[in-house]
Amino acid sequence: MALVASLLMLGMFYLYFDNSLEARNNPNRQLQIAPGSELVLQRSRDGHYVFPGTINGRPVSFLLDTGATLVSVPAHLAGELGLEAGAQQRSITANGTVVTRATRGDALAFGPFDLRGVPASLNPGMAGDQVLLGMSVLKHLEFTQRGDTLILRALGS
Repeated sequence: MALVASLLMLGMFYLYFDNSLEARNNPNRQLQIAPGSELVLQRSRDGHYVFPGTINGRPVSFLLDTGATLVSVPAHLAGELGLEAGAQQRSITANGTVVTRATRGDALAFGPFDLRGVPASLNPGMAGDQVLLGMSVLKHLEFTQRGDTLILRALGS
């Protein structure tokens, strides 16, 4: 009986601390949409802005990357996201030059924003599941950073 109680207690501790760590690593699991179609993001523990969204209606985790020219999708997610590999292209990344494939997201959405026909690349060098949200999307938005908060709004709003 004591063993069962101990295992239950350990399980509860695990769930609590796992959720607590996840909240610190991604404080934007529940997006804050401010009045006037603004999206308010909190910086994660590692200094990035990570938040949920969709590509072609399928859920993804975006990492905002002002150094990325395009939306960069791990190549292994292409089929799951309904993305077709197009022409080969060379991309210069933080890890060096890589051969990627051009693609286009028919529908890309996060918070109050919904974009169509967004140019993107499929990167075979990306092992994780995070999608880099680059300037092909960010050029349509105005963004303001204050401390650990980033506010995104549509241009002209």
